[in-house]
Amino acid sequence: MSDGSIQTKRGLQLDRVVLLGRTFEEYRRYFLLEPDDLIGKRVLDVAGGVSSFCAEANNLGINVTSFDPIYSLSPKKIMERSEPDLEAVYRAIGSVPTYRWGYYKNPDYMRKLRKRASTMFFSDYEVHPEHYIAGQLPTLPFADHEFDVTLVSYFLFRYQNRVGYKFHRESILEIMRVTRDEARLYPTVTFEAQPSEYIPMLLADPALSNVLHSPK
Repeated sequence: MSDGSIQTKRGLQLDRVVLLGRTFEEYRRYFLLEPDDLIGKRVLDVAGGVSSFCAEANNLGINVTSFDPIYSLSPKKIMERSEPDLEAVYRAIGSVPTYRWGYYKNPDYMRKLRKRASTMFFSDYEVHPEHYIAGQLPTLPFADHEFDVTLVSYFLFRYQNRVGYKFHRESILEIMRVTRDEARLYPTVTFEAQPSEYIPMLLADPALSNVLHSPK
């Protein structure tokens, strides 16, 4: 990604979906997970990218499968994408007014977490390739109700200007198909920190209204 591919307005303006690794602890916070409750369950991490959730969770005895288009690539090719993405976001995000640091403290600490996550990912990706399934929404290559819990982080809603309502609807229907108990999506706001315009549309959709719950 070139230096000019990210411009800051109120939020990050990205020219494509970026590969940023996130840790198990970040997932736990995003999705309000109780790790002990996941023991013995099958968990699907959609759009997992270079996050370490899959690696860390499996080490804890949680059966996690990660799904992302990049898993069709070699570690070298993935790194050639993820490293520039991290550096570009790191350089830009400090001046983004919508970003609240809180847990992340500052851009340097955020970068440290992202680097830690991707390092663990690459190690696990080479040792346990069976945990990583290549594919692309809105199609999931899994059986009906194959997973107890499905998680989707930083893809749907975040990139609503790049993937439209139809894509969101079809993706959520497909996620529901492969999930037995519960799917959690985070965040449901755009890069401008505004609630996605698709939320009320999805909640009003007859095929989805009985199973979707508004974010609290």
